[in-house]
Amino acid sequence: MSLRRTKPIGRLYDAVADHDLVLVPDAPLADAINRRLDRPHLGTFAVTPRRLATGRREPAEDRTAFLDVIEDSDYSWKRTARTIGDVIQSWEYEARPGAILEYDRFDTPEVRDILESVRALDTTSKRLTEYAIDPGIDVAVVAEPQFTPLERSILPADYDRIDPFTDEAFEHPPFRVFESPTAIVDALVDAINAETADDVAVVLDAGSEYSTLLESALESAEIPFYGGPGFTDDTDVRALLRLLRIAFAGSDIRVADVRPVLNRLGADPSIEHDRKRVTALEDPAVEWIQTFVATADSKTFGEALSEYEAAVGTSLARFREELRELDVHDEPLTADIVDDVAFYLDSYEVPIDRDNEGVLLADATAAGFVDRPVVFFLGLDDGWVRGSPERPWVDSDDAYERNRDRFEFLLQSGTERHYLVQDTAGGNPVTPCLYFEDLLESDYERFSDLPSVRHRRPDQSMGDGFAHEPVAEDVGTTSHETLSQSSLNSYVNSPRDYFFDQVVDSPDRDYFREGNLFHDFAECYVEHGNRIDEATIDELAAEMVDELSPYVRPVEDETRRTRFEIGLRNIAEFIDFHPPEATDIDASTGWGTNFVADYLGLDIESPVTEQWFEDADLGTKGLIDYVQSPTHLVDYKTGSKKSRRAVVKNSAIEEPTDTPDYQALLYLTYQRRQRPGERLSFTFVHFLENLDDVITGDADPADLLTTVRYYPEPFADFVASGSAYDELCDGYSDCRGTFEALGYETYATVMGDLGFPDADRDEIRDSEYADALVAAVEAAVPPDIDADVEKGCDQAIRALAGLRERNYFESDLDAFEAFLDERLTELNDRLATGERFPVDGLGEEANERYLNHRDLLLNDD
Repeated sequence: MSLRRTKPIGRLYDAVADHDLVLVPDAPLADAINRRLDRPHLGTFAVTPRRLATGRREPAEDRTAFLDVIEDSDYSWKRTARTIGDVIQSWEYEARPGAILEYDRFDTPEVRDILESVRALDTTSKRLTEYAIDPGIDVAVVAEPQFTPLERSILPADYDRIDPFTDEAFEHPPFRVFESPTAIVDALVDAINAETADDVAVVLDAGSEYSTLLESALESAEIPFYGGPGFTDDTDVRALLRLLRIAFAGSDIRVADVRPVLNRLGADPSIEHDRKRVTALEDPAVEWIQTFVATADSKTFGEALSEYEAAVGTSLARFREELRELDVHDEPLTADIVDDVAFYLDSYEVPIDRDNEGVLLADATAAGFVDRPVVFFLGLDDGWVRGSPERPWVDSDDAYERNRDRFEFLLQSGTERHYLVQDTAGGNPVTPCLYFEDLLESDYERFSDLPSVRHRRPDQSMGDGFAHEPVAEDVGTTSHETLSQSSLNSYVNSPRDYFFDQVVDSPDRDYFREGNLFHDFAECYVEHGNRIDEATIDELAAEMVDELSPYVRPVEDETRRTRFEIGLRNIAEFIDFHPPEATDIDASTGWGTNFVADYLGLDIESPVTEQWFEDADLGTKGLIDYVQSPTHLVDYKTGSKKSRRAVVKNSAIEEPTDTPDYQALLYLTYQRRQRPGERLSFTFVHFLENLDDVITGDADPADLLTTVRYYPEPFADFVASGSAYDELCDGYSDCRGTFEALGYETYATVMGDLGFPDADRDEIRDSEYADALVAAVEAAVPPDIDADVEKGCDQAIRALAGLRERNYFESDLDAFEAFLDERLTELNDRLATGERFPVDGLGEEANERYLNHRDLLLNDD
């Protein structure tokens, strides 16, 4: 089927004008018909059944029933609300108050109790049940299928049915496709002003991001609107409820959790504190919250409200009135009462006084018609689907058809209509509202598959609101001369995530602070190891736990202390076995403060710890934890240990892995500039790797270390070197026996003549090179050696390929220098030209585990 054209309001009025009473399913439709009444009429003309029966605007009977029933009910608020909802809903669909008891699972003492309470109240359902239209009145009913059984129960025996649809097809306007909700809202607000606001309605999913974006944009543009935010959307109501929940949530609440409250208090602690526990943070900005939380259980709800009003400088008189309605205003604060009030506000719409002026905001899941000349429909996605109650008294097929028809009617509201949609969100297609499957005679997966207009260029057809102005070209970019290893890792994984690292502040993390404390100890121990004994380590561990208290719950203190004690001892043991040697590294010392040195009253002047380097010519910068010798650099790690092969693999530049890590490669490249022609080493000390082994008494210090080496020569030359030969003679038995018999001089000649292929080890083992190596070695060794030459050569190929995979050679660092230069050039070109930074880096896809700003990233699609 396709969309059926609805009758214009004027035509609907003409169809019902001669009747005494007109019943319609929606109050806005009744108002629209009444506004066109062109003759004197005594009493009600167009009206909904509920308003007719009550003689007033339709109150939310489930809320009013709840307020009455809880006064005498011993059931929980949630159970009471759920049962009241079921009673009223079954009454609506069965047109009888006690129909719910005909379903066995609802025939319970609780339901019977609440049913009797509800039946005794003066509810809309009760009035509808008792109401009867005078038989002498000429009645017209518009869209009768939209009425519920209870609403139909008041209809007289004889009335005229008016179909709101015609036999004609409705050619809907094209979907206007935008790139984001923000783009939609910006274009919409640009198309409206304060003078035209009364002529405009916007239909949207009230629970979507469109709602908050549009309300904020209209407020900023000083364009009046109504029908949008409800009572619970009030900033102070939300902030107070958050504060009260925090008061009973324990000691693990973080500063980020109370940001909305801090904003209302006019406090703005640095974002670096966001991950710290509120109760442990020493900052004047949170002192009022700390005091409020600490004394919350000694206050009544009303007293807490008064304290909040005084602190913020506001009045929440309507909220106080609602607390009195709920009979909790003078009750002592408890977690249960706070949860009950929050549940009540989430479940029921509390009425508020509004000025009905300006842009009308209508909820797509509640409205059936809006009477404005210009109507904008935002989103039109799955959020527009109206839910059908999953109860035995509800016919799901009938409910679906009724909701679909209301959707079809709603889409034709207004004389000028605009459908503003997204085609993709987060890289995935936006699914059009389910009802389109029945209403449109075409196959589609997204809005762009249907008649649509994409808004990426200025479009004057809808006024200035749908035009775009180019950004000024001179935006003052800054070029980068160097990259640190962490920046390079981030840029290779996701250039856009790297970009946000530069422009968005991030909170301190517990693991950063913990790592810094371990690094401070290592720096201090190198210079003052003779001043730090076992007792001092225990004392420092306790102080470090206290230093982490803003981040860590007290229940974790003992575990953290053990973690510190083991980690500090591992670092001390490593430094004892690897004391510093004289160095002439070109780097600067005195980097930052040192927690351990300050606590112990010591000065740090070591030229081998925490050495900062920066080389604009090479394009590198960084901080070396420990220069153990001029040719041996050390970095301390809290994370899990990686093998030498993994370290080298993760620094690949031709085909980067999804876990890029260029630290060892970058630091060795810098150190090569300082020590050209020398072999260099880089060691990762994973000082927390053996926690379990220390506790069980099976710890081996060697398990903490991963050392990769740089050989200042091409790998082909290295293969023929004495170092490579020694490795083979220290290998498997057949390899050792074969090459000991061959001798180094012959080995060097054979390897020098044959070279070594730059290929995967398995490819080499199956290549002509392997055959040539076996032939050359067999020709040079005695025929009666106690080794299998073919097997020995195969083991040698595997060993040499393994050396290639676990170390760096001259070509690796040469290629990395070129790679680093390419990245800097690419980065600066993007900054200078304003090119959008892509989400995915040099690998096939950005690794989400290593993204710092996942919530800010949208795919390029």
